[in-house]
Amino acid sequence: MATGEAAAPPELASFLAIGLDQRTAENALANRKVTANLAAVIAEAGVSGCDKSVGNLLYTVATKYPANALVHRPVVIQYIVSSKIKTPAQLDAALSFLSTLGPDPLDTAKFEETCGVGVVVSTEEIQSMVTDILKENMEAIVEQRYHINVGSLCGQVRKWHPWGDAKFIKEEIDKRLTEILGPKTEADNVKPVKKKKEKPAKVEEKKTAVAAPAPPSEEELNPYSIFPQPEENLKVHTEIFFSDGNIWRAHNRKDILEKHLKATGGKVMTRFPPEPNGYLHIGHAKAMFIDFGLAKERNGHCYLRFDDTNPEAEKKEYIDHIQEIVRWMGWEPYKVTYTSDYFQELYELAVCLIKKGLAYVDHQTPEEIKEYREKQMNSPWRDRPIEESLKLFEDMRHGLVAEGKATLRMKQDMQNDNKNMADLIAYRIKFTPHPHAGDKWFIYPSYDYAHCLVDSLENITHSLCTLEFDIRRPSYYWLLVALDQYQPYVWEYSRLNISNNVMSKRKLNKLVTEKWVDGWDDPRLLTLAGLRRRGVSSTAINSFIRGMGITRSDNSLIRVERLEYHIREELNKVAPRAMVVLHPLKVVITNLDYGTIIDLDAKKWPDAPGDDASAYYKVPFSRTVYIEQSDFRVKDSKDYYGLAPGKTVLLRYAFPIKCTEVIYGDNSDNIIEIRAEYDPSKATKPKGVLHWVAEPSPGVNPLKVEIRLFEKLFLSENPVELEDWLGDLNPRSKEVIKGAYAVPSLATAALGDKFQFERLGYFAVDSDSTAEELVFNRTVTLRDSYGKAGPK
Repeated sequence: MATGEAAAPPELASFLAIGLDQRTAENALANRKVTANLAAVIAEAGVSGCDKSVGNLLYTVATKYPANALVHRPVVIQYIVSSKIKTPAQLDAALSFLSTLGPDPLDTAKFEETCGVGVVVSTEEIQSMVTDILKENMEAIVEQRYHINVGSLCGQVRKWHPWGDAKFIKEEIDKRLTEILGPKTEADNVKPVKKKKEKPAKVEEKKTAVAAPAPPSEEELNPYSIFPQPEENLKVHTEIFFSDGNIWRAHNRKDILEKHLKATGGKVMTRFPPEPNGYLHIGHAKAMFIDFGLAKERNGHCYLRFDDTNPEAEKKEYIDHIQEIVRWMGWEPYKVTYTSDYFQELYELAVCLIKKGLAYVDHQTPEEIKEYREKQMNSPWRDRPIEESLKLFEDMRHGLVAEGKATLRMKQDMQNDNKNMADLIAYRIKFTPHPHAGDKWFIYPSYDYAHCLVDSLENITHSLCTLEFDIRRPSYYWLLVALDQYQPYVWEYSRLNISNNVMSKRKLNKLVTEKWVDGWDDPRLLTLAGLRRRGVSSTAINSFIRGMGITRSDNSLIRVERLEYHIREELNKVAPRAMVVLHPLKVVITNLDYGTIIDLDAKKWPDAPGDDASAYYKVPFSRTVYIEQSDFRVKDSKDYYGLAPGKTVLLRYAFPIKCTEVIYGDNSDNIIEIRAEYDPSKATKPKGVLHWVAEPSPGVNPLKVEIRLFEKLFLSENPVELEDWLGDLNPRSKEVIKGAYAVPSLATAALGDKFQFERLGYFAVDSDSTAEELVFNRTVTLRDSYGKAGPK
């Protein structure tokens, strides 16, 4: 019975409408990423149909556009649609230009000059250049005749006229060659024989040293080598420029540094300072790698410090999670501290700042503060008497001033071009009990005030943070200089951004609280809890971080495939193999007696030694086996290695089977059973090899398990750039398959166990598993597009 043809995907028509040939359009549909990108490009172009030349350029944009410059893609598409960019050479130049530019503002004039917009190369100019190039190559043309490399001649012309019509250049060269050489002879039609290189005669001579590859740099061998030693912390950290021309050169005096070194014993002291207002993500893994890693490498100490200055956002759940996940990542804190441990010291330093005339109590509303900052105007309360500010600040401390009616602000420089010097808020009033400090305080310090001071109080040698804090460096050191405190060495590194996901805690919190995902540990998220639940190890995460280095070069987007490469590399070594069938199709082996069970040995590892029983697991082969529905077709083809009527395939670790009959249900699309015969002699050697699962005993179904497959959470590589970023969520990011069949050996799998399910990918036991049913999450597929290019 013939099977009915499936309806063509709706995208196929739109792909064909822009002039793509059938094969290219179908290849695009076979790749989800290309399908999504091409559909988005066509939508941005606003075309329902167009010339083939335009369509091919749009296809190139969909497949080759640089991910770091997505913000400029609509501009490029309009250049194509309006025929300002008309040729592949122009588009290649545009994409190269944008790859270097990234998300920075686009200089239209420079862009157009780079890709030849508006440049018209006349036929006369091409003909003249062809004449010149042929003259230069005439000796070779006469000698080689029609065996001359025409592509090289075209390239020489395009070197002078890169925006010339490539087709016309080729046609003109072909025409002129015919004029020069005349009709082809028999010799011209004979393929030239490639001369074999003669081996030089062996001559006894001194062996010359072969140039060895350059040794890895010190930074590649040890990424922490870029950081100075604690005793070197006398140099000027930064220059703080004031609008009146004054300059503060922040650095430690010798006596302050000596006091610090005495307190620390000269050891490196770092800190990992998360806010307890959410779960940690993979960006925090990079911070841990740098903070804890530097301390470990220098035989120093790293604090786990909770930056708990906002009592409304903090929860014990987050504090417990962070402590547990830090240790799971392989790091052991020297001490666990809280910014709130230092509230008394911070309050006393604030009083000192007021007494120095460098802080004041302000009554402006948030809106007024914003307006005055934009206009670079001083607050009307900026120059109030010191005693008045001291009295008001004490009243604030005792809860005598209402919330929102006053703040303590640092007296920095309202006319400074750096907005982070515009009299930042040091304290605000909150009548909220603190999860760690209790109800003792009615005022709480801001991050900008507390962070640098607690670094100093804890004698931190290296204060390491991400690049967005670079512009806060002047205010960090302003406060330490103003209070004559020890100054840590500050260094900023590039933030970790990974494609097809979001890393902002605010966005992650929105995804979780609005139930777009299944909690903070949803395996689709790049939270560390989510990655762990998916089956990713801390070792793989740290390997990924180390592979990127800890430079401060930029905040470029890292492809998620790069992370997957490191995950796959580790799992390939540690995950034993097993067989699971996701969508079972029943196969009855008609020439195997009912009730017969053959126990076969299946390899846990590809190179399992024959004499090691622990490297194998038992798999029953019986009269009823199950294969994947996708591994059977009614119509066979040369490029198909699955089972088909009359065709033989090999069941992995078992026997060849040949399909002898197909049993249909109520229509030709409903195949309910395959009948087959097996070859016990294994004489046939089919190309196709299938995974399978059999009934362990007559009439007893195989072990039933639930399988969860995950795809990228967002369709776009950089959803953060989108205004409607939630609208970019991938509706197919999670697929739950109930009723998959597994080999019996998986029945004892427990939480934390990981496997490679043959032909399907790497899987880990999920925490939703019960005694009645195991649940497996796919960690990563077997496919490795990133690794082919090699890790960086």
